[in-house]
Amino acid sequence: MKQFIGLDVSLKDTFVSVRKGGKRIWRGKCPSDPRLIAEVIRKRAPNAERVVFETGPLSVWVYHALTQEGLPAICIDARHAKAALDMAPNKTDANDADGLSHLAEVGFYREVRVKSFDSMLVRTLVAARNQLLKMTTQLSNQIRGLMKTFGLVVPKGAGRVFEGHVCSLLANNAGLKQIIKPLLDAWRGMRARAAELSKQLVASARASEQCQLLASIPGVGAVTASSFVAAIEDPGNFRKSRSVGAWIGLTTRRYQSGEVDYDGHIFRRGDNHLRGLLYEAATVILTRTRADSALRIWGLKLKERIGFKRAAVAVARKLAVIMHAMLRTGELFERSIAAEI
Repeated sequence: MKQFIGLDVSLKDTFVSVRKGGKRIWRGKCPSDPRLIAEVIRKRAPNAERVVFETGPLSVWVYHALTQEGLPAICIDARHAKAALDMAPNKTDANDADGLSHLAEVGFYREVRVKSFDSMLVRTLVAARNQLLKMTTQLSNQIRGLMKTFGLVVPKGAGRVFEGHVCSLLANNAGLKQIIKPLLDAWRGMRARAAELSKQLVASARASEQCQLLASIPGVGAVTASSFVAAIEDPGNFRKSRSVGAWIGLTTRRYQSGEVDYDGHIFRRGDNHLRGLLYEAATVILTRTRADSALRIWGLKLKERIGFKRAAVAVARKLAVIMHAMLRTGELFERSIAAEI
């Protein structure tokens, strides 16, 4: 008889629960190492039908490692699993593993597509670059704030202009210079490291045909194109291009009960970073792009009726649909028919 396994994975230990014939036949734990987990499963459940665990920080590593071990690993949506796991009177890791094994047995779960390591490598590159840029901005703001206390207001400017203003203002203040100089050196070092990661990202985007295809859209650069390709991976993962907007969380909520029926704000579920990048690209299309396109004209007309922010969200959703359609067909961006998709 087939066995069904639930795994509650944490950083240190993983609780394992095995069910067969509607009953739990074994429960235990082992270190969170996929090889050790695979050994436990082979020993306790040689006829494993499903190995279910939730999305989490280790889910990509565990999924691919268990799959390489020949086990039927399935990663499920943590939000969907939570509704079932909350039925247990006591919240423990062991009970969560029991609940996951029960979901595996009855088949009541929503499987999540786990990204490949290559896609995660691109996402890690983008995330590391963004973190360095954020830290650089925070450090420059800290320098400005510290200098204001002594009446030294740094004029607007970034990069070398900012550094030049700071150095000129500190020329006659030796005491403050000894304090600010280490911060300025750290700011300069982080800025250099961010530039290195930016070069890697641009080189990766230039080497990708899909990224080059998406970069033909005005307002879409290397970061947005690389993030979108890494998130989508295979265009065949979506049957319809319109599903991409909902998957990223750019569609509106709907509440309907009896005579009550209204639409709310967007879901904001899915990839937060990609959703932000698409919103930024939509903002560029509406405000900075000089070349007109059907998408920009449509967005500007929408802006007059519903306001800028809502129009930008609508353009971002439309942009996600267009980008997926381009990856599926391999066609360049057509300014005249972009808004008709």
